[in-house]
Order: sequence, then C-alpha cells, then structure tokens
Amino acid sequence: MLAADPAIPAAPVGEGLVRLDLRPHLALLEDKEGRLGLEQILARAGHGGFTALGDTSPNFGFTSSAWWVRLTLDNPGDTARRVIVRQDYPLIDHLDFWAPAPGGGWRQMSTGDRLPYAQRPLDYRTFLFPVELAARSETTLYLRFRTQGALNIGLFVHSPDDLLHLTTEEYLALGIYYGGFMVLLVCNLIMFLSVRDRAFLYYLLYVLSYGLYMSVHNGLSFQYLWPGNPWLANQSLLLLLALSLFGCLRFTREILRSSSLLPRADRIAFGMEVAMLLALALAPFLSYRTMIVPMAWMTAVICTHMLVMGIIALVRGSAPARYYIVAFSALLGGVLAYMLKTFGLLPHNAFTQNAFQIGSLIEMVLLSLAIGSRINEMKQAGYLDALTQLHNRRHFNDRMHAEFRKAVQRGRPLSLAVLDIDHFKRFNDTHGHAEGDQALKAVARILAASVRKPAIPCRYGGEEFVVIVPNASAVEMAVLAERIRRRVEEETASGFRLTVSIGHATLEGGGFTSPECFFKAADFALYAAKEAGRNRAVGHRDCLVQAEAERDNATDRRSEAEKSAADLMESP
Repeated sequence: MLAADPAIPAAPVGEGLVRLDLRPHLALLEDKEGRLGLEQILARAGHGGFTALGDTSPNFGFTSSAWWVRLTLDNPGDTARRVIVRQDYPLIDHLDFWAPAPGGGWRQMSTGDRLPYAQRPLDYRTFLFPVELAARSETTLYLRFRTQGALNIGLFVHSPDDLLHLTTEEYLALGIYYGGFMVLLVCNLIMFLSVRDRAFLYYLLYVLSYGLYMSVHNGLSFQYLWPGNPWLANQSLLLLLALSLFGCLRFTREILRSSSLLPRADRIAFGMEVAMLLALALAPFLSYRTMIVPMAWMTAVICTHMLVMGIIALVRGSAPARYYIVAFSALLGGVLAYMLKTFGLLPHNAFTQNAFQIGSLIEMVLLSLAIGSRINEMKQAGYLDALTQLHNRRHFNDRMHAEFRKAVQRGRPLSLAVLDIDHFKRFNDTHGHAEGDQALKAVARILAASVRKPAIPCRYGGEEFVVIVPNASAVEMAVLAERIRRRVEEETASGFRLTVSIGHATLEGGGFTSPECFFKAADFALYAAKEAGRNRAVGHRDCLVQAEAERDNATDRRSEAEKSAADLMESP
C-alpha cells in the first residue's frame, strides 16, 4: 500500500542534471473506476487525494484501475531548460500526459500502444515527453496510466544529451541482441537444409517467433513493423508468445526424444502444445485482458515442465539434455524474474524488465550447443550397429586408418583383434535367427565390458567382431584376447554356450605398410585359430613362428628325401 505523505520533494533539474530516477518524487492516486478526468484530479490534489510512493515499487501487476501520477520538477537556474520525461515500459495501452501550457491551462499529450505510433510526441520505442521549464520555477506534471496488461511505472527525467547517449547505447545493445538471433536463424537454417532433421525446423520456428515476441515486448515492432496498427501491436504479443511456446515444446520433444525416453512427460507436453494452438486460435477474438493472465501462468508452467523433462532425459542418458538443462535454467530464471515483476512481487527495474531478454539470449546460445550435440548424436547413430549397439564397420574403417597413421607418426604400438563366433551358422540353424540375434548381443555386451577406452570394439559383420587397441603391446594384446575368449565361454555357458576364435596382430616398430595389411595379418591369425581347433586366441607372431618352423621342417624333410634318393641311386 502507498503511505500517505503529501510532502513529496520536487525533483531537482538544474544545470547539472544528466539523468534522474523520479520514483522518490512521485505521488500516486488510484482511480478504480477509471472515470476521473484532469479537473477532478486537480480538485483532489490539494485535499490529500494523492499519496507518496515512498519505498514501494511502482509495479501493480494486472489491475483494472487507472493510475494517476503527479510529480514536480524544480528548475532553480536562471535560464529556462528543456528536459525529457521518459516512461521506460512500452506496453501501456493508454498514457496521457499533462504539462502547464505557456498561456495558461494544460497541454495534453495522449499516447500508448492502443493509439497509432505517429501520435507519440517523440519517435522512440518507449514513451518520451518533452517539457519546457521556466527559470526559477517549479512545474507540476500529471500522467494517467491505464492498461489491460501488467502496469509498470518507470519514470525518469533526462537532459537531451543524456537521452541521446542512452538511445545510442540501447539500440546498440538491441542490435547485438537481435544480431545474435539472426546468426542463430541463418546457421540453423543452413543445418536444417543440410541434414533435414525436424529438430532444426522446430528450433527455427522457436527462434523466429520468440525473437519477434521480444521485439514486441521492447516496443521495436510497433515502431518499425506495424506503427499504424494498434490492434496488432497488442494482439501480436499473445500470438507470438503462443507460437514461440508451441515451437519450444516441439523442439524440446524432438531434441530430448521424449516420446521414447520419457513418454508420460511427453504426453503432458503434447497437451500443452494443444493448449498453445488453442490460444493461438482464440487470441484474435478475445480481449488482451482475458488472454494475458492465463498465458502468463502457462508460460511459467511450460518452462518449468520443460526443465523437468530435461532433468529426466539427462538421468536417462540423453546427451543433448546437458546443454538443454543449463539453457532452460537460464531462461526459467529470466521468466520467473519477469513474471514476479509482472504480478507485482518484484520491483520494476532494468534487471527485472530485461530478465526475459537476458535469459532468452543465454538460452538460445546454449541451445545451439544442444543442437551441436544432436548433430553428434546423429553422426554417432550412423556409426552404430543397430543390433549390438557397438560401432559398425564404417566406424571401424575410419578409426583404423586414423589410429594406424597416428601409431606410425608417433612410433607407438597398435594392436588389433578379430573375433569370430564358432559354428554360428549351426547355432542359427538350430535355434533360429531371433535367438541368434540375442547371442550376438550377448557377445557384444561381453566384448564391450572386457575393454576400456581408448579400445574401440566394433561389429565387423555377421558374427565377426573387431577391437582396435591403441598403445597395446603384443603381450598385452595376447592377455586381452585370452580374457575375452574366456569370458565368452564362461558367461554364456549356462545359456547360449558360445565360444569364439580370436586372431590378433600388433604394429610395433613397423612391419606393416598399410591398415589393410595390418588387418589381413590379424585375419590370418583368426584363420589359424580356426584351423587349430577353434575356441582359442592366436597372435600373428605365433603364426609367423609356426610358419617358419613348418618351413624349416619342410626343408629338413626335403633334404632327407633328396639324400635318400641319392643313396638309392649310388647303391648297386
């Protein structure tokens, strides 16, 4: 409540004035019926009708009352001064301003976003009123505020030079803000045209509608886009808010894959989408007052729900959810600050007025990181085997070349194992392909659990798997291969009863001229393991030693045969 205090100090606007917050100098009067005119107000002014604002914030939330403001400007100088009174909140339906006329009486200026933009005294996105102050005089001004939306009174007095500086700074900041929106739009349009993923399309809808919504919110749309259409200046706020919330919900459901990852929350989000489409359809036909209060509450509820969805998705393994949560925490903080201001629970100031914009810009930037994570997910999906969820052959080929080149350049060892499930065709014929798929999954799980990064397990094709193991020596690779073989045999003994044959090779100090030769060496070792009876791990070096021994034995046998033949020829 406003405290009764008729002794309100005049605002000093002498030669040293640059900018002055007028809140300590305001007296207010609530006209609950909205019927009082200036003459009745003047009659009440001397009889305690006005009350001092004091420490109360001039922020009244949604109110049907008209509010009158009285303030006095004191010019103690010897020369007349021209100052400008600024109302910093642009979403006021009707704002009337009265100043004493030079010849007596009152000069009235009527503006607001329910009147054409051209009626504003000065061309600016908020409301500016020029005032001429006579030398050594006090000038009393009256303002009347009435609006269907939230009523925020933020009055300042400026020197013309200060207002010029303020205008330059504000438009520079707004240019940076909307420039960021444009960059996001263009980048995501290019990405959408490249990958054709619906998440980018919904993000484009969200960024475009939200950017336009913010331009309405800070008065730029009425100034530049539809200055002659007061109806659109008001209803566009509702239309764009509903559209941006719809786009944000669609984007959230797509980026978090909520239909499969969190179906219950997804159904709630779908219901909210329907509500926003209904609001979009009703906004042109219902009054602003009827729509704005439920829309304000829905904004807070939707933002909270989307944050909860992000948390649940993160717990359930969604990579983009990390960026999404941080992004929507920033937005939600801005939304809550602005909503509390809107309902009169926080003061109207630069932070609460622009909290929406600050939070939204941070959110948009961080959502771009979520989009990047989405691209990475899509890329990874192209590298995953759908059945086993191991990396596929395409990924193996790419990494094999990269790791081989890195090992050669750095002079470090690189090992490769090739695995094959023994008698898998017989298993499929006996148990069926569905059971065969489960067997492949079981081996894949064992393989993934048996190795640690930077090892890279992949499904090469059919029942064949491969493992790239950087920085592993031949001895370490032999130990790992035997561990994998043993775990498959032991962990499937009570179910599928599978065994694997493993061939492995190690690049140490050269020896292989290309990744293809390296793979052939490990594959040759796998063939040797099968030839030796399966269910074993054989290294390429063992094959070489065995082949060398076999060549030596063959040479010895050939020499003995030649000697025997010579002896036979020499005998009588």
